[in-house]
Amino acid sequence: MEAIQISDEYIKLGQAMKLAGLVSSGIEAKIVIQEGEVTVNGEVDTRRGRKLYPQDVFCYQNQEVTVIGES
Repeated sequence: MEAIQISDEYIKLGQAMKLAGLVSSGIEAKIVIQEGEVTVNGEVDTRRGRKLYPQDVFCYQNQEVTVIGES
């Protein structure tokens, strides 16, 4: 499982997907999220602006990514 580190309280789902390298642009993120291809903590979420906090896990094309905060 991959992980991305954030320095803020949260990161939006579309931004997290770009940071993890799962999509190349915000437009691509918007499309795959709205088409129901992304899960957050095991459930489909169609909101690009969904806030992800440390310990949240999102998955796209069988690639799981965990959000971690600064230690």
